[in-house]
Amino acid sequence: MILNTIREGKIVPSEVTVKLIQKAIEASENDRFLIDGFPRSEENRIAYERVIGAEPDIVLFFDCPVEEMVKRVLNRNQGRVDDNIDTVKERLKVFTELNLPVIKYYSEKGKLYKIDATGSEDEIFERVRPVFAVLR
Repeated sequence: MILNTIREGKIVPSEVTVKLIQKAIEASENDRFLIDGFPRSEENRIAYERVIGAEPDIVLFFDCPVEEMVKRVLNRNQGRVDDNIDTVKERLKVFTELNLPVIKYYSEKGKLYKIDATGSEDEIFERVRPVFAVLR
């Protein structure tokens, strides 16, 4: 079910994703977590906060032009079933429709850090580093 959902460029149901995250958190000895690409919708956000019982301390938003995102996904060559131009375009459409309200929500709460995601990995990392330094 998860593979078919991903192949179609859609989002896995929130309850499934949150329970996978919760299982990983409970199995870990860490008390801080970086969850990549989640929440992607208001439904995800609400389910996460309800099931986990907490909000994130911070949310990173990597701001990147559409053309660059498409290029990166198509060139990552990971053999994923969803790395094709049609699915990438569908993913970006879904992102715009579902993710932007989440970004707005956390921005209004003062938890959003917008990171310029253009440039090399090292350049982007250097833009992120000060955000994590504040959390120490």
